[in-house]
Parts: sequence; C-alpha cells; structure tokens
Amino acid sequence: MADTVLEVEDLRVHYLTRFGVRVQAVDGVSFSLKEGEILGIAGESGCGKTTLVSGCMGLYIPPLYHSSGDVRIGGKTIVGLTPEENRKSVLGRKIAMIPQGALNSLNPTRKIKDLAADMILSHDESADKREINDRLRQRFERIGLRPDDVLNAYPVQLPAGTKQRVVIGISTLLNPQVVVADEPTSALDVSTQKAVIKLLFDLMDQSIIHSMLFITHELPLLRHVSNRIAVMYAGEFVEVGTSEQVIFDGRMPYTKALMGSMLSAEPGQKSKKPVAIEGAPPNLAHPIKGCRFAERCPQVQPDCRENRQVIRIVGGRQVRCQYAE
Repeated sequence: MADTVLEVEDLRVHYLTRFGVRVQAVDGVSFSLKEGEILGIAGESGCGKTTLVSGCMGLYIPPLYHSSGDVRIGGKTIVGLTPEENRKSVLGRKIAMIPQGALNSLNPTRKIKDLAADMILSHDESADKREINDRLRQRFERIGLRPDDVLNAYPVQLPAGTKQRVVIGISTLLNPQVVVADEPTSALDVSTQKAVIKLLFDLMDQSIIHSMLFITHELPLLRHVSNRIAVMYAGEFVEVGTSEQVIFDGRMPYTKALMGSMLSAEPGQKSKKPVAIEGAPPNLAHPIKGCRFAERCPQVQPDCRENRQVIRIVGGRQVRCQYAE
C-alpha cells in the first residue's frame, strides 16, 4: 500500500480585512494524498482553492491566517513553524508550487540561470558555482530544454511554453514530495497545455515529483490528469471521489451544475448545451447557517437553509448533501 505523504485535518484558514472582519475562506477541509497520487481540486473562481493550498504549504502571509487544524507532510506537522523554518525545511523540499500565472512569476530583469540558482542556494548555501551549473544543465535537459539556449536567456526572450517548462523545472529542482500545480495550463493554448501535462506525468515517472495537487476550474480536464477529484465550494469540499465518479456520476447538486456549465468533449457530454449556474457564491464574511449552495441549488429543500450539511458516503464517494442519492 502506498504511503501517505500529505495529510490535511480539519483545516480552517481565514482572511482578516483592514476593518477587522474575518472571512473564513477555508472551513474544515480534510483529505490525504498518497505517494504517486494526483488529487484534482476543482471549483469556481473564489471558492478557496488557492487559499487552501497556501494553507497546505504554511504560506500564511497577512491578511491570511491559520485558524485551526493540522497539515502533516511525511507524518510531520508544518503548523506552527516560523516563516524562516518553513522556507528552509519545507518549501521546495517537501512541498513546492507551480504558481497560478506562472508565465508572470519570473523576474524579467534576471537570467534564468540566476533565478534557478537562487532556488538551490536558498536551501544549500554551500553549493558552489560549478555544482549548481551542472545540476541546472542536467535538470533542464531532463525536462526537454536546451540548457545553452535557456539558462542565459531572460524570461522575455522565451516563448510561453518554454517559460512554463522553466517554472516547472525551477519549482521541482529539489525533488519535492508534493507539488501543487495551481492552474498551470490556464494561460496556454491547447497544444501547449497537452505538452505541459505530459511533462508533469514524465516528472512523476522519473520520481522527480512524487505526488501532486492539481488545481483547476476546468472539471473535465481532471479526468485526464487526476486519480481523484475534490469539488470545492465556498471554502468546503462538497464531493470527493474518483475522477470517473465525479465527472460522469456526480451526486452533489453543485458538482452536477459545475459539469453542466462547461463545454466538454467527454462521451455523453459534448452534445449538451452549457447551462450557467444562477446566482453567486455566499459572502463568507457572514455566518452561514445551512447549506452553502442552498440559494443556487435547483433541488433545494426547506430545511437545507437551516441545517449545515455534513460529509457522508453516497455511491462510494464523499458527498456534502443530505438529499444526494
């Protein structure tokens, strides 16, 4: 049985506005990730996906704060570490991120070799120039790039697909146990998206990447990427199951509505006309008494607005809906 590399237990993360209002952006999320597994996390923009992974990495930069809950990587908690301890012992080594907007995450005034060297030196100050150069050349060759063409270039000199590969190469230089891919294909054309996903799979095959959280708002994409899918809404997981279960047999009304709102080339889906989800997500600055999807749900019942829904097992997967069958 594969080892569990990441455990998230009842994690709560909040923002604090300048007026002192607390916004509970992640509210009681629990999941685990095994060695070699890819967990896809899907949901509308603003549902808490990026905030969740910031919490998983211990990146609490005000106005973002840890409320409660635990995050363990390799069985060891990262909650309570100082920013410096987290940077030296966790980030890059145990968990790393391919950031959202990766094409804009490279400093345009510095060469690629200098940006990549900083990643190594921040964790190993004793590394010498020759060792770093050899390491960078080997890694960039493994991800399909010509070191002589890339390492001495500035980001602005590289096409989008190459820049995305560079970001992936730098993010995985230290062979992290878990990689968080935060919408890594959102700014790319279809052919480049395919190449980037293939590269991530190749890195897993080579054990450069061990496990992955793949974040996206494109639910159908996850069928081709992830082993399991967690659907997120208003700071909570509302359905967690295998990719096939969630894509083709979603039980939570929000999962069904999310799939129905997207163009999809999946069998049985491509002939359907997309239907927008009416309304907007709730304001998390205010207490929510019942189901968070109640105001938008086409199957809402009177007590849905009164009773908070809890995760239960329906059809072999976790669903946050008492009326799901």
